Amino acid sequence: MISPTPKLFPWGERTYIMGILNATPDSFSGDGLLGRENAVGQALKQAEDFLAHGADILDVGGESTRPGADAVGEAEEIERVLPVIAALREAFPNVCISVDTYKSEVARRALEQGADWVNDIWGFRADPDLAQVAARHSAPVVLMHNRLKPGSAAVEARLGGRFIGVDYDDLIGDICKELLYSVSLAHAAGIPDAQIILDPGIGFGKTVSQNLELLDRMDEIKALGYPLLVGPSRKSFIGYTLDLPPEERVEGTAAAVAISIDRGADIVRVHDVAVMARVVRMTDAIVRR
Repeated sequence: MISPTPKLFPWGERTYIMGILNATPDSFSGDGLLGRENAVGQALKQAEDFLAHGADILDVGGESTRPGADAVGEAEEIERVLPVIAALREAFPNVCISVDTYKSEVARRALEQGADWVNDIWGFRADPDLAQVAARHSAPVVLMHNRLKPGSAAVEARLGGRFIGVDYDDLIGDICKELLYSVSLAHAAGIPDAQIILDPGIGFGKTVSQNLELLDRMDEIKALGYPLLVGPSRKSFIGYTLDLPPEERVEGTAAAVAISIDRGADIVRVHDVAVMARVVRMTDAIVRR
């Protein structure tokens, strides 16, 4: 099934909420669905709860992106995400579904199964065919900034992984330049600006202090002129700042979400939808008057 027209939102009216559905066994946040009894049923239940509490987009991923996580092969990732996407599409025919993948074949199969968006953590730089797949399906795309490098992560058992020794000549300038390169790859494949969303990549190849600075200066990324997705939910920069494990980072996530919205975020990607929906509504009431 291919969406006949791109599923998009009227940007600027309010902040939209993307709920995270991890079809993995090893999510850093502890909410991976794989390995649970009736994983697809659990995904449907979680999605129903997300939607009831205000989620606008369901983001389905089959590979953990936590620092130090093992890569997942294409076939295994397809096996993880396709049954979930098919069940979500049948249960919620009008809901926007995003597939969180950087692999073109995974994206192709997911879009054919009814996904609407492609959320690529590598901004079309990992798989050169992914942009063409998205273009053929008229799929809106989330292009994320990412400087993950092998060996740049330090892992602490209680707080998880964080990046160290990641150098930028100019943090915001470099991020903007690299995001615009991803945009150029989208344009080359025929994807119009109206279907491009940018994600500055909180937590991906950035130290704790760099993540904090990026959040504070998010308005400079917004100035590039594209809708902005921000995903700070439960991430290790919050844990290392507050000395808290993933399950105790709700308040830190709330602060990061509120600041993101104040600095121009159009979408926030979160685990705790019910709580963050309240944060979003309150922040919107203040900054979108």
